[in-house]
Amino acid sequence: MLKLSEQDGRDFSDAVNSASRRVEVRQAVSNLYSALQDAIDLRGPVCRTSGRCCRFEEFNHRLFVTTLEMAAFLGNLGETGISNPGGCIFQKGGLCSVHTIRPMGCRVFFCDSTATQWQQDQYARFHQELKRLHSELEVPYFYVEWRQGLSLAGVQAEERL
Repeated sequence: MLKLSEQDGRDFSDAVNSASRRVEVRQAVSNLYSALQDAIDLRGPVCRTSGRCCRFEEFNHRLFVTTLEMAAFLGNLGETGISNPGGCIFQKGGLCSVHTIRPMGCRVFFCDSTATQWQQDQYARFHQELKRLHSELEVPYFYVEWRQGLSLAGVQAEERL
């Protein structure tokens, strides 16, 4: 797994913490997620609510987020979630306990094998828009693995028990 250097980790943490307090950052990410939801509704991929998307180690996949996504997530995060070793710390009873504020990668991931290419295309499209927003909002762009990003932002599994 790609890891940030110590300095990049500090820079990411500082950027996330600063941006998480900005209303315009949370609103821009919310607007992007709304546009993504429109594309999802139009395509209608199937979600079997299996929770596989949250069990990273078991299904050998990774979730990545940008600085803006992590900032918006933290800006909207309450005291929810539990520890889930090998997966997302916010999975509870096989379901996402932060579903309404989950990152883009979670939003566009479906177990629907007929939607694989569509998912990749949508991710690429909306990721480009996220990059543009980083520039527009003057937030340093980092692309980090979800659990590493949570850790760097000060959200630990142990705190969620």
